[in-house]
Amino acid sequence: MEKRLNIFPVVDWLGSYRKEWLRFDVVAGLTTAAVVIPKAMAYAAIAGLPLVVGLYSSLVMLVVYAALGTSRLLSVTTSSTIAILTAGILDEVAPGGDPAQLLAASATLSLLVGVFLLLAGVLRLGVVADLISDPVLTGFKAGIGLVIVLDQLPKLFGVHISKAGFFRDLISIVQHLPESSLPTLALALVMLALMLGIEHFAPKLPAPLITVAVGIALAAFAGLDRWGISLVGAVQPGLPGAALPDLSLAGQMWPAALGIALMSFVETAAAGRAFVHKGTPQPDANRELMATGMGNLVGGFFHIMPGGGGTSQTAVNMGAGARTQLSGVVAAAVIVATLLFLAPLFGMMPNATLAAVVIIASIGLVSPAEFRSILKVRTMEFSWALLAAFGVMVLGTLKGLLVAVLASLVNLMIRANRHPVAELGRKPGTNVFRPLSAEHPEDETFAGLLLLRPEGAIHFGNAQRLGSMMRNMIARSAPRVLALDLSAVHELEYTALRMMTDGEERLREEGTMLWLVAMNPEVVKVVRLSPLWERLGRERMFLNMEQAVEKFQQQTGISAQAAAGRREAEQC
Repeated sequence: MEKRLNIFPVVDWLGSYRKEWLRFDVVAGLTTAAVVIPKAMAYAAIAGLPLVVGLYSSLVMLVVYAALGTSRLLSVTTSSTIAILTAGILDEVAPGGDPAQLLAASATLSLLVGVFLLLAGVLRLGVVADLISDPVLTGFKAGIGLVIVLDQLPKLFGVHISKAGFFRDLISIVQHLPESSLPTLALALVMLALMLGIEHFAPKLPAPLITVAVGIALAAFAGLDRWGISLVGAVQPGLPGAALPDLSLAGQMWPAALGIALMSFVETAAAGRAFVHKGTPQPDANRELMATGMGNLVGGFFHIMPGGGGTSQTAVNMGAGARTQLSGVVAAAVIVATLLFLAPLFGMMPNATLAAVVIIASIGLVSPAEFRSILKVRTMEFSWALLAAFGVMVLGTLKGLLVAVLASLVNLMIRANRHPVAELGRKPGTNVFRPLSAEHPEDETFAGLLLLRPEGAIHFGNAQRLGSMMRNMIARSAPRVLALDLSAVHELEYTALRMMTDGEERLREEGTMLWLVAMNPEVVKVVRLSPLWERLGRERMFLNMEQAVEKFQQQTGISAQAAAGRREAEQC
């Protein structure tokens, strides 16, 4: 009997907690915090928010998820994808960049994201995690990664540009290269080399934290600001205070919130499924919606930006030996200590250092190997991936997300409407019926009997196409009987059933009788309620294709061997 989940999963994992797990969770929490803290500030910078907002978001999301989440390893803070989507809507509702207005808008956005996620959880819409196909998601994330990297390049070169879209921004950066600040560029290259070197030669060390610490130390002891290198500026210390969202913005922000909620859950579900200890259950999709939704909803009253599960920090959490959600609580405690005692230090961080951390954290979203893998398997899916990537770069992040979702849905509809229809023959000496092919020219066919097998659900979207294919096959063979093997059809929608009923009447007028074979129970239930059931009667419906062939042979006296011989002669 399946174990029923507690309303608060924290009761389950605390109730079964083992003392020997404590040191693993503490070490994992400390290690994860070393990665989360600089990345959270970097994501806040991407969103155009004060750096401390990234820490507020991580703190609230980690604590709430520890109480309500069902994955023992998932680290829930925020991500570069969510950050750039947040930036897109904040630019619209707070174009002046006023800090108070930005914080109110961000809190409202988080509240709306939380409401959408909670509503999806109540309605048990966990399947929305599969709404975006892997190829389209690959393209979308690649576009996001390129947008983020381009957005940070001016900070690396020490130049300022007016943002006007991906390709125009790229041209503007190239035009401003002669104005680059050489000290800023030199520092940026050093920071990039340091972070890449640590990740390559010492991957177990927290590269973002070390890079940030070195940048702060250089600013403090070498006086980088005297060389014209800009610093982040004051970072407000202390814990997040209570805030009231500005609900007057809800009407303007809800479409963006819905898109961010979708991406938040897609990333959370993907990370949760990818990192699971052997022998532990998979995360419950609907409970994950509730957990991340509540995190965002609560955070909406504490100046946070929208959040969700992250793959990179979850990988660090698992690699450091985490056993339960307690590791997230430990990471949250480290963030509290940082907010209380270390926040002023981060104000001395050079913008070039922050840009280097953002770029390295985001460039992983662009995966040429994944594109090559998609292209190797299916060209069509590769095209969808490119469309999603260019949608983000050309239309912007929020409209690009819409392009990604629409591309997935169109791809799904195309695939759903391409079910095959196979003409069958019988393997000699058996009752096995299989599609006719050049590999098996000896398969038996029966003069005057056409055996067809459609596959998959038949509905209003594909019924017309399947009917056209069948009519072409019927026109070629002019059979006395058309036997439809429906064993591979699990659903027959009303429009399709009506077309089949009308088609039976036309076939009968043309001298061809329709037989239905091997119907699934659901299909039988639908056909029984239609006029087709009475027209066919029991004598024209069969349990399997062998019965149908025997019935036809009894009526015509034609032997299968003779038919097979004629077919081989025609091929010769």
